[in-house]
Amino acid sequence: MNSFEIRTYGRTELALLYNPGLCPDSAYRKLKQWIALCPGLHDGLAALGISSRSRTYTPAQVRLIVGALGEP
Repeated sequence: MNSFEIRTYGRTELALLYNPGLCPDSAYRKLKQWIALCPGLHDGLAALGISSRSRTYTPAQVRLIVGALGEP
């Protein structure tokens, strides 16, 4: 079994790791929904510089997401 690596991920790439059975657009929408529902996660990502135009998650942002949602 491979362990999850904290690195830069494309937003859809990370979403598909969390939702492998969904199409890319649906997987990304689902990840966005989980981020919005997790208390403090959206604000934490915003503090690390994420915006609606961001196409990638930095290692610090990935670490925050994994800390809140668990490893994919």
